[in-house]
Amino acid sequence: MYKVFVGDKPIVLTAIVEKETNFKNYLLKTVNMAKVIKKLNNTSLEEVRLIHKNEDKLIKKFLKKLPCVIAGGGKVYNDSGEILFIYRNDKWDLPKGKAERKETIEETAMREVTEETGVTGLSISKPLDRTYHIFKRNGQYRIKVTYWFEMKTSFNGKLHAQENEGITKVAWLNNDQALAALENSYANIKLLI
Repeated sequence: MYKVFVGDKPIVLTAIVEKETNFKNYLLKTVNMAKVIKKLNNTSLEEVRLIHKNEDKLIKKFLKKLPCVIAGGGKVYNDSGEILFIYRNDKWDLPKGKAERKETIEETAMREVTEETGVTGLSISKPLDRTYHIFKRNGQYRIKVTYWFEMKTSFNGKLHAQENEGITKVAWLNNDQALAALENSYANIKLLI
C-alpha cells in the first residue's frame, strides 16, 4: 500500500477492495486523475483508493498517470538530537528540492538542505521512506516523488533561510517542539517524523 497526498488527503494505492464508507474506490487502470483530485479538493471525501490487482505494480502504474518531479530531502539531526525544520508557505516542513541533471539523489538531498538552511557538514545515516504528493504547476497536475534521507551534522553556525524559495524561518527543534510543529505541517512530513 502507498499513500499519495493531495493536500492532506490521501490517494491510497492498494490491491484490496473494501466497502466504501468515507472513501471512494476507483480502478487504477481507468481512473481520471483530474476528476479524482477535484473530488478530493472540493468535497468532504476523506480519501480515494485506487485499486490494482497486482500490488507489486501499484506505484509503477500510478506514476505513469501524471508527469513526475523527482526531489531529495533530509531529516537532519544535530549533535543535540534536534531536527532541522524550515518554515515555508505558513507551514513547517523539512528541507527538500528538485533533482538536477547528473547528480545522484543523495547529492540532491544534501545540496538542497545546504541551500535552504545554510547547514553544512552533512552525512547521510540511512535512507528513509519516499513520499508522494500531487501539486499543480502552470495549470498541470504533477506528482512529486521525494527521496528522504536521515542525516547528521555537527554544524553549529548561523542558519540561513533561502528566502527566494519562500522560506521565512529555519530552526533546530527538540522533540517537543518538533511534535508541536507537526500540528502545522504536511501529512507526508508527519509520516517521516
